[in-house]
Amino acid sequence: MLTRLSTGFVAPCLPTKAHTLPAGSLWLHEIKHDGFRVIARKDGERVRLYSRPGNDFTRRFPLIVEALARLRPRSCIIDGEAVTQQTQRGGGVADGKAFRSRGPPRAIFPCDFFGDAENVGPM
Repeated sequence: MLTRLSTGFVAPCLPTKAHTLPAGSLWLHEIKHDGFRVIARKDGERVRLYSRPGNDFTRRFPLIVEALARLRPRSCIIDGEAVTQQTQRGGGVADGKAFRSRGPPRAIFPCDFFGDAENVGPM
């Protein structure tokens, strides 16, 4: 469920803990990327990043903000995981150790996208 606060923050869709995995073809499972949960909100050229409880993290992750500002949709909300990726072997894989030691995250793995999906292009 989405909850809007006065700042423009939209609460993330949180997983539900269960003792067994649900069965059936209608269920999807997401990988834990060992990063930082963020909500990215794009309105025109303005991009804001929020932490899970709603703190403004826009200035903490400038590379992600710059990349999201170039997306084609005029407005969208992305619920995702901000990560630092491995640079040597297996590029494109989230690296939890790098996240804690190499500065701000440089990528976002989207979990949920709210907006004009046909107008996104490559992310």
